[in-house]
Amino acid sequence: MRLHHAIFALVTALTALVARCSSHAGLNLRDFSKTVVNQTKCNGKQFTYEQLAGYGFVPSDARDKYGDTLGGYGSSIALDRRSWLKTEDGSYTGVLWAIPDRGWNTQGTLNYQNRIHKFTITLTPNPDATTNTPSEPNLRFHYLDTILLTGPDGTPTTGLDPDATGSITYPGFPILPVATYTGDGFGGIGQGGKRVSVDSEGLVLDRDGGFWVSDEYGPYIYKFSSRGQMLKAIMPPQAYIPHRNGSVSFNANSPPIYNQNKTISPEDPTTGRANNQGLEGLTASADGKTLYALLQSALDQEGGPDNPNRKQARLLEYDISSSIPEYKAEYVVTLPLYTDPTAKPSKALRVAGQSEIHALGNGQFFVLARDSNAGHGASSPLSMYRHADIFDISGSSGATNIQSKANDDVNGSIASTSGDLKQGIKAAEYCIFLDYNVNNQLRRFRLHNGGAQDQYLLNEKWESLALVPVDGKEGKDGEWFLLSLSDNDFITQNGENAHASIKKQWADLDRVYELWPSSVQRFFR
Repeated sequence: MRLHHAIFALVTALTALVARCSSHAGLNLRDFSKTVVNQTKCNGKQFTYEQLAGYGFVPSDARDKYGDTLGGYGSSIALDRRSWLKTEDGSYTGVLWAIPDRGWNTQGTLNYQNRIHKFTITLTPNPDATTNTPSEPNLRFHYLDTILLTGPDGTPTTGLDPDATGSITYPGFPILPVATYTGDGFGGIGQGGKRVSVDSEGLVLDRDGGFWVSDEYGPYIYKFSSRGQMLKAIMPPQAYIPHRNGSVSFNANSPPIYNQNKTISPEDPTTGRANNQGLEGLTASADGKTLYALLQSALDQEGGPDNPNRKQARLLEYDISSSIPEYKAEYVVTLPLYTDPTAKPSKALRVAGQSEIHALGNGQFFVLARDSNAGHGASSPLSMYRHADIFDISGSSGATNIQSKANDDVNGSIASTSGDLKQGIKAAEYCIFLDYNVNNQLRRFRLHNGGAQDQYLLNEKWESLALVPVDGKEGKDGEWFLLSLSDNDFITQNGENAHASIKKQWADLDRVYELWPSSVQRFFR
């Protein structure tokens, strides 16, 4: 498989996008040099990362059609493969859907209505770019539309942290996380109310035109109509549901902006997903019949929330081919470790939490695993781990299906609190692959990892993946572009969020996109 990826958006080519060519028309990876940045084999299949293919960005003060800051939508993306075209001049175009998380929350959560944005993107390859003659941005975004998300009854959803106790119910739905807010939920005057709380992190396009969205609060998976109304909710096994003081507690210790000193005891759930470590990754099989969701890191009873114990992340598999989703299987992915040079030696070993997955077929997946607090606007400019790696759960990998009543019960555990898997459980095969931080590739587009805190320093939070064929059709030649976007947490000097102006002391953080090329031994089906 050949791959290409995009930055602020990054685009890479999976195979080699390096040789010089006189015309971009008819471009394929063989038109580039034979330089290989990285290769790996995973369960016998070879993957090659040949070159960074492009990047682009969107200004941090851009607005959506409702006048709100167009921020945070690097949380997850989904490219409509039916729209992806290669034009006569060798450029590419397609429709991209992108979802922000719970809204600007660096100073407290807000009554932000979750939403999904629609763009067209255009990639104009520049294979002649070098570190001496770097390319300007060659990945362009054109904003088209925004769909606001609502609960089952049409009431807007909210990014506010859920109540510490209690929930909200609707016919045909499991209990749902709910936030009870005062005023307008932004700190202004209003009548208050209750709304379903959603921290949206994963996005999949459904075959019927709707959307599947994974969430960190529940952690749940929601089905929304093409107009944004919640139609279904998948409640995961009880082992995933956060519990405090002997009962369900969806709160994530993320107080609202109008009551930033609000506390909860204990801060962390005793079992279930750790605070802000829910179903971060969501993807579907190529035929759209199977859904996969991966925790950002381990459940609290299996090593979360402490580093470096929180490395065992559970993966859920659901059959969504019928009207009622069916829980089919469950696996565990052991996340990679890295050394944080800014931490004390005793605390330097850390888990690279995952931010997104993408199904490749045949039981293999891309997984975006990364460090934190490193990059543009973060405490350190130097990232130590930012990868699109691969894991394999196929039968030949030997990965254990851990689905069982004992493992999925409230106190169910597949690992010790220090993160050691129980005897007899084998994790998915994990293969290190594409490194975002290779400076001799980044500098071909003026970008860099480490060094000055300038506009070309990579953002911290890379959180999305999409895969599209270089041939503009089916990708039967095994050559692909891998597209990735960053989440800027809505940080800007000039922002609006319905009722609240966003004025930050930090520098603007433009959303950045990258494209990488890659190749693999065979076409993924």
